[in-house]
Amino acid sequence: MAKSVVAGLDRILTMELVRVTERAAVAAARLRGRGDEMAADQVAVDAMRAELNRLAIKGTVVIGEGERDEAPMLYIGEEVGSGDGPEVDIALDPLEGTTICAKNLPNALAVIAIAEKGSLLFAPDVYMDKIAVGPGYPDGVIDIDATPEENIRSVAKAKGVPVSEVTACILDRPRHAKLIEAVRNTGAAIRLIGDGDVAGVIHTTDPDETGIDIYLGTGGAPEGVLAAAALRCTGGQMQGRLMLDTPEKVARAAKMGISDPDKVYRIEEMARGDVLFAATGVTDGNMLAGVKFGRNSITTDTIVLRSSSKTVREIKARHQDLDKF
Repeated sequence: MAKSVVAGLDRILTMELVRVTERAAVAAARLRGRGDEMAADQVAVDAMRAELNRLAIKGTVVIGEGERDEAPMLYIGEEVGSGDGPEVDIALDPLEGTTICAKNLPNALAVIAIAEKGSLLFAPDVYMDKIAVGPGYPDGVIDIDATPEENIRSVAKAKGVPVSEVTACILDRPRHAKLIEAVRNTGAAIRLIGDGDVAGVIHTTDPDETGIDIYLGTGGAPEGVLAAAALRCTGGQMQGRLMLDTPEKVARAAKMGISDPDKVYRIEEMARGDVLFAATGVTDGNMLAGVKFGRNSITTDTIVLRSSSKTVREIKARHQDLDKF
């Protein structure tokens, strides 16, 4: 059984997973800068679902567009794929950064992660407190229960640089005012982002390219699982704690099998086993270029990651069969 699963993941990795995010990214990119978040998200959902259903998998969406009564397609629990091939969990966001796309700002992505069945955290749509760094650091360099100052200084020490040469990525939200103040008081720099915390976490994987060393703050739990899947593939570290601050949220989490509302999830608990991750740029960003529309072609920029081999593939594709898009 394990053998057939790995073979299935290998086949997906070759090109099929790339096509899933490429199609969603191109669909969304046609509406970037138009100011219509819902329309951009919907076309991305439609394109990603259509492409997923061509894959030879028995896929179940565990992180998607919402619960069944909230999302008509790619909802949590929806089965996708041809029905043949390995059983897999799927976490996805056809348009990560809907506001970013609508305003044509940097770092909107189409993202997906696929893992063996039962390997991805079945997270409710609540906030998650998160902390993440990229590869190359000793275990335990970050601790979600430590202060921001302690984590910044720990990363600086492990990197062998003064605190002033560390940059933290934080979502620009009023709820993060104290966090931002605490980080700035250390002397570290901050990259504030308006949306797109999956991209924010992923940027820690290559600080030489992105300039981001550590991600801090709260954002969506589903996005946290997607980000954990990406970091698993590169050897990064991440911790998250669900913010279950009302009885209703605790009850929803319990229905998903979460019995400890205060549990700290480490990266291996959010994305276990062999994980594949793909992301295609919708708008230009720190790591990926956005979709480019030429007179006779469309150009896409994608990364594909795999945890078992720590492989990072960068695929820049020029599509000349425009009828397929």
